[in-house]
This record gives sequence, structure tokens and C-alpha cells, in this order.
Amino acid sequence: MKSFSSGIVAFASVLYTFLGFHPLLAQAMGAVVGVNAAVGSLSVDQQNAILARLHAANVHVIRSGITPDEKGIDFARRAQAQGIQIEWLVQLQYRPGAPSRPWPNAFGVWGGPPLSAADPDQFRKYFEPLLEKLEAGGVRLAGFELGNEINSAMFNADFSLPAENPTRSREFTLEDLSHDPEAQQVARGYLQYLELLKVIKDVRARSKLNQRAPIVSAGLVFNEAPEAPRTARLDAVGAIATLDFMRANGLDELVDVYGVHTYPWTNDPGNPAAAAGRRDRLQKYVLAECRPPDSRGGKPCWITEWGIPNHDTSCPPQETNQVALVNETRANFRPYVANRRVLGLFYYAWLDSREGFAIYRCDHLTNTGRLALTPF
Repeated sequence: MKSFSSGIVAFASVLYTFLGFHPLLAQAMGAVVGVNAAVGSLSVDQQNAILARLHAANVHVIRSGITPDEKGIDFARRAQAQGIQIEWLVQLQYRPGAPSRPWPNAFGVWGGPPLSAADPDQFRKYFEPLLEKLEAGGVRLAGFELGNEINSAMFNADFSLPAENPTRSREFTLEDLSHDPEAQQVARGYLQYLELLKVIKDVRARSKLNQRAPIVSAGLVFNEAPEAPRTARLDAVGAIATLDFMRANGLDELVDVYGVHTYPWTNDPGNPAAAAGRRDRLQKYVLAECRPPDSRGGKPCWITEWGIPNHDTSCPPQETNQVALVNETRANFRPYVANRRVLGLFYYAWLDSREGFAIYRCDHLTNTGRLALTPF
């Protein structure tokens, strides 16, 4: 029975490849539109139920990790059989014996080794055979995105904890990356990150099915009010400073698009002044570095996370403000999609048990979700 079902999956994958959706086609037509769907830890039955719901919602691309085991490979094949490709959120790998930040911890940040301990040899041993197994199963990926929010202490253990001045945390500049001791440590991590990107590019070049799958730099978190006092007790590096530093060290030769994140302010929906502020901050801070594909300098962007929270727990939830804000945000994105400065947008998230961003609730896709997932 298992071999029969595997044959069905394989046949569906082949049929999908020739007849179905492909992100590059969608990108050429406008932009890849997808959703964050982290389901690797769920059971196979739970995964299958979610994939069926995603398929029913006409979702063709999800941003997700792929666990390095048979379950992870099978998940990617089952997704593809439903007409869903994965923008693979690829895990970093570290040198043996690297120090590791404990988790859980008193600061509410993720645990793990610092980015400066990332090891290209260990990464190749992890990434290359996993991609080979995926390709042996006929899996075509929507893209490779290495790491997440590496300019934030939340995900990068090279930052000091607590912040060296916990009453006034800092957002480091490009100059700080060369002169400030803490920022210099973060910069060492950025250089190691580029070494791992080299591995992805090398392995992709020799792949059979995914030579054209775009490489996406880690989605960066943006401070959309840098002139205001920092209230977070965690240090960060400005996203533009991060891109400038990595570009100076070869980033544009290694990636096809920049990953960026934006969570627009939710104040005063429908107020023209508030709407203008959201539009201006998006232009000035988040998408300022995004360039069309034919530009001489820089790369286009994929917005690999964007979202509007909804903390209403009723069924169905009240969505008036969320629908208004998603409509407004999509209108703000539209000119960047039209001039090909933005080629991908992934809403956060299909499911979310912590922060109120879920668009699948009460056994239904919300109105917010339907709007957020509408192609451009």
C-alpha cells in the first residue's frame, strides 16, 4: 500500500511540474504570493489536513522549513502533490562544540549558537544530501532562504544579553560594524553567513531540478521609527546597514533577492494621516533598497513576512480593522510589484498560536486571509 501511495505522489508531482503553477511564472506575471506555514513538528495526518486546506484556498507557495529526515522529505513531496511549492527556510549549521545560548531564557529570545559559529563544512554536509534526497523525490522548490532575522538579538546569539545598556538598547550602524566591539562580533557572524550562502549557490548550480530556484537572503527586521527612543531591551543592527555590509562583502554575487519583513503599524485604520505614515515608512525604511532585476546595483525583494495581528478570539473573529489594513498595505505594495522591485510576498501566518496573526481560524480561512493571499 505504501509503494502504491508513493507512486501516486510521484505521478502527481510530475503532472504538477508540467501543468501546474510555478513561482517563476508567477514572478514573471507579477509576484509570488504565499503564506508562512511552519508545520514540520506536526503529525503526518495534521500536515495532510493543513495541506488540503491550503490547496482548497488556492495557495501555491508556502514558506516553511524542511526537517532533515524522511518525514521532512515526504512532507515536501506531499505538498507538491497538492500543487504547493516550498520556499525552504534553510537551517544554519555550526561548528562542533560551538557555544549555545540556552532556551528557554529570561530574555524571551531563541536559543542556539551564535551566527559567528556557522560552519560551511558542516552546512554542506547537511544541505547537499538533503537537497539530493528532495530532488530524488521530484521536489521543485520555490526558493532557498538561509536563516531568519539575523540582524536581531531575537535570532542571533552574537548580540549581548542583556543589552550592554539595558535601559537604552542600540541599533548599530554600518560604522559600528567596524568599530563597536559588540557590533564587530555581529559582523564576524555576517561574514560566516556569506560563506554558507556560497555553499548554497555551489550546490544549486549542480542540482538537477532547482538550478533556477532563487536564493533569498535571510529576512531582515526593520525599525520603522529609528528616530524614536528604543523601547526594546535588545540590541540590533539596522537592516540597511546589514545589507550594506554584506553587499560590500559579496552578497549580490550570492543571492537573487533580498528577504525583508514588515509588520505595519495598526493605529487608526481609515485615518488618512495614519495611512500616509504607513506608506511613507514602508518606502523610506523597508523597501528603499529593493531594485528591479535589471538594475546595475542591488536586488529585488521578497517580503517573506508581513502581517496584521488580530487578537479577537471569537468565532468568527471580528475583522473590520484587519481587512482595512490589509487592503491599505496591499495598495502600498502594488507599485513595487508593478515595477518589479518586489517579486514575492508571504503573509504571516496560516497558523499562529502566540501572536494573533493566524488567518486560518474556526476551521475557516478568514476574510483577512483571502484578501492577503489574492494574487497581484
